[in-house]
Amino acid sequence: MKHSFWGFFLLFVTLRGFSQDYPITPVPLSQVKVQSGFWYDRLERARTVTLPHAFHKLEETGKFENFAVAGGLKKGTFNGVRFDESDVYKVVEGAAYSLQNRYDAKLDRYLDSLITLFAAAQEPDGYLYTIRTIFGDSTGLKDWIAGPYRYGFENGSHELYNVGHLYEAAVAHFQATGKRSLLEVAIKNANHLVKTIGPKPGQIIVVPGHEEIEIALVKLYRVTGTKNYLDLARFFVDMRGRGDKRALFQDAHNLGPAYFQDHKPVVQQNEAVGHAVRAQYLYAGMTDLAALQNDQAIRDVVMKIWEDATTRKQYVTGGVGARENGESFDDPYVLPNDAAYAETCAAVANLLWNHRLFLLTGESKYMDVFERVLYNGFLGGLSLQGDKFFYVNPMSSNGKKDFGNGQPAQRSPWFGINCCPSNVVRFLPALPGYIYALRNNELFVNLFADSQTEVKLAETAVKIQQQTLYPWDGAIKLTVSPKKATAFPVLIRVPGWATNQPMPGDLYRYTTPQTPAIKLTINGKATPVTVENGYLKLQRTWKPNDVVMLTLDMPVREVVANAKVKADNGKVAIERGPIVYCAEGFDNNGQALNITQTPNQHYTPEVRKGFLGGVTVLKTQGAKPVTLIPYYAWNNRGTTEMTVWFGQMGK
Repeated sequence: MKHSFWGFFLLFVTLRGFSQDYPITPVPLSQVKVQSGFWYDRLERARTVTLPHAFHKLEETGKFENFAVAGGLKKGTFNGVRFDESDVYKVVEGAAYSLQNRYDAKLDRYLDSLITLFAAAQEPDGYLYTIRTIFGDSTGLKDWIAGPYRYGFENGSHELYNVGHLYEAAVAHFQATGKRSLLEVAIKNANHLVKTIGPKPGQIIVVPGHEEIEIALVKLYRVTGTKNYLDLARFFVDMRGRGDKRALFQDAHNLGPAYFQDHKPVVQQNEAVGHAVRAQYLYAGMTDLAALQNDQAIRDVVMKIWEDATTRKQYVTGGVGARENGESFDDPYVLPNDAAYAETCAAVANLLWNHRLFLLTGESKYMDVFERVLYNGFLGGLSLQGDKFFYVNPMSSNGKKDFGNGQPAQRSPWFGINCCPSNVVRFLPALPGYIYALRNNELFVNLFADSQTEVKLAETAVKIQQQTLYPWDGAIKLTVSPKKATAFPVLIRVPGWATNQPMPGDLYRYTTPQTPAIKLTINGKATPVTVENGYLKLQRTWKPNDVVMLTLDMPVREVVANAKVKADNGKVAIERGPIVYCAEGFDNNGQALNITQTPNQHYTPEVRKGFLGGVTVLKTQGAKPVTLIPYYAWNNRGTTEMTVWFGQMGK
């Protein structure tokens, strides 16, 4: 049985009188089928390799056993660290999305067995945090276990962060199966929080140390209609900047309360600061509140912060969080290459936030950032085989230097801190739900992938079939088939790279100003191209099997960074379509860091179906021929030199 999140939401709009939310809604994951090509291959690998691999690692490292011990089902002790529960829930969430893509009875039963463990570990009043249940209250803070009492060490305990991921998993599982087993565990815990935390007498005031529960409470609110959950999410946001100095982490990172985005009330914040993952989860939650509560002040804040994060603090791959110390945003334009942190989790948070901003505004620039992160900063975090990961994603490597966070310069099957692998596991199967969106009778086509869906537009069922070889080819065929001839608009995103802008703002620009050709035909007839707000808006009366052909020219482009980015002065990066390229030593006589570009150097695309999972490489001829590969594909053949940015001769 499959259920759609937005279907449930619309049901509650009708039954409970909700009147305010995002003006745009995504076409639900369960209604979109990716059928072949680039993303189909990766979704299948996620289902058959990455997800089983993650479950195996969680079993192998005793993460499920913690729930059994806490629930009194077996004797033992706690395995791992205090926030490991979040990884368990994230993998379960990914499994639930996988069930929506392709039902698997064995996986469904396996999730049932895990949910039994989660329910057993939950204390009678709804509290769920296995390390405290097993060890009890700790006597001090420096042991980094649980703190002296519930939520008394929230800046380090991750109690709320853990259960936030529980809620997200519960909603996804309910959507996938219709079963309430995990949802009831989440509701019981959320009711405990509503009773325990807040401004009323007898309650405690807690500011989440690692934001995420704000997003999760909103999801739970949508499914249950319980307004207390939305109110608690708002309380967590409003309590930031009230004076908690977070002494423990101030000593650890010398970042103070800004590390937690707790340095000032959110309505006074205007730049992206602190831990990049925590920050973007907070900003995503704030965007939810701006939509649900029609809060202009919160909306203005997230827009200002987005401008700062996107136009001053983002790598060309879409990665964010340049500083290893605190895994945090650095100062504007400080974007080192070999020391780049750009955590994979931060890429996931960036995707979630930008998608929400699109739903709020309908502006294509947010999906432009989404696409850049998706194909580069996010996808680079997962190996081509689907069973190894990057925690951090630098712009260059000598093949030997430690990446930071205790990692060598190579992919790993798992980490001591496993937030990035589990985040990849939960996001990738959800991708089909980001391709299409609806606003009243408008259909948005935001991502390009071989896929089909059926939606209702102007009270008519409409089938949409998309065929493309994107990201290697810019031809997109869209077949629109309403049950009967019907008028409605179709809005197809024209990527920023196709309109001469690599990323919103002036952080990056192409060295040559030409705008690539954009061709459009409808039923074989050439149609004028008019781009409004980043979209081709095709308003017409559609008939069954109408065919739209959009062709985006994909020249190889040189990118330069703003002069304020000192690390990239005198250097260029190379792109083609949405793909950022890099050089690896394997293809260039063992060296990459010393490769330089001549002015307007010519690269020829070359399709290699059997190479690195099937890619288009870029090659240049001459005295020193150079071969470039997609950035996401590096370090899949072992360790060697790699660089995204190349020196320019004479500079």
